[in-house]
Order: sequence, then structure tokens, then C-alpha cells
Amino acid sequence: MLRIAKLTDYATLLMVRLAREPAHYFSATQLADELGLPQPTVAKLLKRLLRAQLLASVRGAGGGYSLAHAPHAISVADVVNAIEGPVALTECARGKGNCSLERNCATRANWQLISRAVRVALEAVSLADMALPRMQMSRMPRLQEKTP
Repeated sequence: MLRIAKLTDYATLLMVRLAREPAHYFSATQLADELGLPQPTVAKLLKRLLRAQLLASVRGAGGGYSLAHAPHAISVADVVNAIEGPVALTECARGKGNCSLERNCATRANWQLISRAVRVALEAVSLADMALPRMQMSRMPRLQEKTP
């Protein structure tokens, strides 16, 4: 089963919360309390997202964390990259030299194609999209689904 890591899921939750009030600064404690996440986990994620330049921080009273860019300019792929690294479903999709079998592998090109499709799908969804109420999501363009 393909699945994003729990920390990436939590990071997306944090970023969507920040996207709902992009001009507001939130403390790590405030975000942890509001989202029901452990404070050390939130602090760890905020540090990674800050390092990836997806967040801005201000020290002092009234300070905290906010998005470094507009919600529509940050994709879900950006969040995944910040927490897990580039989207690659297999070692060979990460680039050359990551698998000892790549030279004679009959599936490498297809895995790279599949990884690219997943990456493109994640790039197509912004934090602004994720912050929409569920009913408005139905108005978003859908990726073409294969029918059996």
C-alpha cells in the first residue's frame, strides 16, 4: 500500500490551518492545542517547514509562524518534499545510481513515469485548494479517472 508518512499528513494539516488565516502568526503551542497534535511533533514539523522556506517566523510577543508564500503558491508536493523529500515511489525513480539493478531493469522507466504522475497530481493541489470547505472541493478540476 502506498501511503504518505504520518508526519507528512500532520504537516499538511498544519499548513492548511495556516492557509486559512495567512496573515496571522500562530505559536507552536497554539497550533498543537488547536489541532490536537503533540507539541514536540508540531515544533519538529514547523522547523522542517521553516527550513524548506514554506514558513516565516517572527520572535517575540505576537510572533509565531505563518506561511512564507500565498496559500495558492504552495502545493501539497511542496509540503511532501519538505518532510519526506522528493516524490519517488521506487529507488530508481529518485535518480540514477540508487539501485544496483537499474542497468538491466525492465520496469524502471515505467516507475519513473508513475512517480512523475503522482508528483504532478500533488503539484496540482495547493494549500488554498486544501483549505476549501469540502463541498467546494467538488468544483475543483478532477484528474481523469480510468474506468474499468
